[in-house]
Amino acid sequence: HREEDDPLRDIRKEQQEELERHEDSDQHGQRPAVPPPFEPELGAGGRNKSRKSRGLAAPPVRLTIPAIGVRTALIRLGLTRAGALQVPSSYQVAGWYDRSPRPGATGAAIIAGHIDSVAGPGVFYRVASLRRGDRAYVRRADGSLVVFRVTAVRLYRKDRFPTAAVYGPAAGPQLRLITCGGTFDPALRSYESNVVVYAVAAGDVS
Repeated sequence: HREEDDPLRDIRKEQQEELERHEDSDQHGQRPAVPPPFEPELGAGGRNKSRKSRGLAAPPVRLTIPAIGVRTALIRLGLTRAGALQVPSSYQVAGWYDRSPRPGATGAAIIAGHIDSVAGPGVFYRVASLRRGDRAYVRRADGSLVVFRVTAVRLYRKDRFPTAAVYGPAAGPQLRLITCGGTFDPALRSYESNVVVYAVAAGDVS
């Protein structure tokens, strides 16, 4: 079809612009300081065993969480040069870690966002207030929608972050929402903890 008829054109443009603006900054409001991701087990020849499951679903482009008023495009996130999880350069946009499964595929899809910045609340400012049973809706690039149901909300000190439990293998399609939380240390310009929301797939909607 013609480019002007593509409903995902603006989302793709927004994703590309966010990636181009991304910097490896560690300032307050520019990085939630999420611990380095757990790398999935490698199979024969060094190939990632989760690659097949990641390819079964279209990549995510938008996240909606009605209970806390979140409506955001999703950019792709990788790893920084230091091996930490990248975060969006804009505190108003969340991002999907593209080495994790795609939402709706087997395993834990990782979406990260800022709690706040010097300018005010970030996209995940109210994530810690989510409760069991709340819904999160992920729109994928093919127009399909996957629905997740919150099962738990946890606060972990960064020096005790359960990396394998958050990033590691999971039974069935799951979702992790990650941001900063707990006490803010003004000397380090960083929060002492991370908030992790655990959710499981509640169904696909065409």
